[in-house]
Amino acid sequence: MTKTDARSSAAPIRAGTESDTAEATNGFATLGVDPRIAEALSALGYEEPTPVQRAAIPPLLAGRDVLAQAATGTGKTAAFSLPLLTRIGAGHRNTNGPSVLMLTPTRELAMQVAEAVHRYGKPLGLQALAVYGGASMEMQVRALKRGVDVVIATPGRALDHIKRATLKLGGLQAVVLDEADEMLDMGFADELEAILEATPSTRQTALFSATLPSRIASIARTHLQDPVHVTVEREVVAEGEVARVRQVAYIVSRAHKMQALARVLDIEQPTSVIVFCRTRTEVDELSETMTARGLRAESLHGGLSQDQRDRVMQKFRAKKVDLLIATDVAARGLDVKHVSHVVNFDVPADAETYVHRIGRTGRAGREGVAITLAEPRENRLLRNIERQTSQKIEIAQVPTVADLRAHRQELVKATLREAVVEGGLESYHGMVESLAAEFDIMDVAAAAVKLVAARGDGEEQEIPAVTPRAERPGSERFERPSRFDRGGAREESRGSESRGGESRGGDARGPRGEGKPEKGGKRARKEAAWTAAKLWIGAGRKLKMRPGDLVGAIANEAGLDSSHIGAIQIADNFSTVEVPEALAEEVIDALKRTKIKGLKVQVRRDRMGR
Repeated sequence: MTKTDARSSAAPIRAGTESDTAEATNGFATLGVDPRIAEALSALGYEEPTPVQRAAIPPLLAGRDVLAQAATGTGKTAAFSLPLLTRIGAGHRNTNGPSVLMLTPTRELAMQVAEAVHRYGKPLGLQALAVYGGASMEMQVRALKRGVDVVIATPGRALDHIKRATLKLGGLQAVVLDEADEMLDMGFADELEAILEATPSTRQTALFSATLPSRIASIARTHLQDPVHVTVEREVVAEGEVARVRQVAYIVSRAHKMQALARVLDIEQPTSVIVFCRTRTEVDELSETMTARGLRAESLHGGLSQDQRDRVMQKFRAKKVDLLIATDVAARGLDVKHVSHVVNFDVPADAETYVHRIGRTGRAGREGVAITLAEPRENRLLRNIERQTSQKIEIAQVPTVADLRAHRQELVKATLREAVVEGGLESYHGMVESLAAEFDIMDVAAAAVKLVAARGDGEEQEIPAVTPRAERPGSERFERPSRFDRGGAREESRGSESRGGESRGGDARGPRGEGKPEKGGKRARKEAAWTAAKLWIGAGRKLKMRPGDLVGAIANEAGLDSSHIGAIQIADNFSTVEVPEALAEEVIDALKRTKIKGLKVQVRRDRMGR
């Protein structure tokens, strides 16, 4: 694959909105995506391309470089994966390394992208491999030797493999930088430069970023050739437009979303609900699960005939359905005034979609409730929606089993109170008097309440509490200055490694925020002071532990920004690292649950003091 020689000075392509997407009824196939992939997408429940996909897929299919500004959740993974898989799918597996290299900032995102690429490329027999730090290097080497078509990697581990010559780039046809701004925020600037310099000059390059700061623009000028610019347009949402709707978001892992939804609805006791999902597959799965829990749930998506849709809507308007579970496309034009709750099963990709969804409730002067189930890494999407709507979204914890039981007890109390007020209990007096002669009357009443309450009690299990990545406990105590103004943690760790890999000095950026002298006698900007706790980690130089390994593990597993990691010392048999005292136990717990360099290591507070 060679780059196109075409040069264009045309204005940036701007992704369309709802009215634009209605023009293409054939979905992905009309954009030129391989028919086998398009058919697989339909089976997976993808109904039509999102705006960023509609804008980015054609130029990528044409071999053009693309510079795209698109937020997380807009469908950008498919936007770059589908055209690149289509381009390489016609050929045979490259024996000189992968055909496509995709770089992501975190291991979690690398695994998500790899899973998506595997699903998209399965009809073509394409294989994908996720490569990231904290996993076994040996297993990754063996997989790379066997041969894969697409490698999805974090920059640090990708560069490790390139230096070891285990990741060959001779046959590379395309490179993708996903969430480029976040990779720079995490201090991967040097790795990205080194990786791009090592790739063939004939490669195609796609850069996707939520923001386009000057550092991103510099990378684009250096490494992208006459790129097509793609920008996702967002509607301006009027302030106060959604003011009558109570908005709340529950932070929950994807594995527990269905259970969390059932529990929240149990607490909220809505009269009528619309649940929005991204794909028809998700709609059907959720509908089956909610029906199995005793709720009257109906699906509404593009896979239904018009007659089927009409029947579903008739039942919903007649209040014969508790939950209407729908995709955005299928729900367009719905006008139902009695909806009490709207649920976003996933965080909407943009503010206008969010406003359109929750506008289904709170109509005709009524109060409405908008509930969003957000994964921890989606916190940034919530904050973006808040800024654009000028509305506060309350962050709440999923109700616990104790909360649920207390709520059910209140319902039982209310039911009993209504029964007493209603009267007509004379026929039961004889039974109560008979039992009262044998037992205490309070015990008789309590037993009756117990039997009523037990009808609603199932085998409920606790849903693990999770914390938004950007709002970890104590994170408000720490300032996050620009890594490029002060010299970041990763830059310092690389400097230490070049001197033997034994330490990352605390003088350069210690816990007290001491600045390092710069040229001209100036001092780097100080960080907010924080009290340090020193952690002891049972692996050192003999196990080839490096400062970068510790920084990556703490940043990925504990969600701690590398600017809050202090001095690192690497000894023969152990290592120490300084972290904020307020987050020390969280970091210890996170590292105990994972592997560092493929090893389970002991982690505790350093007994020699701070």
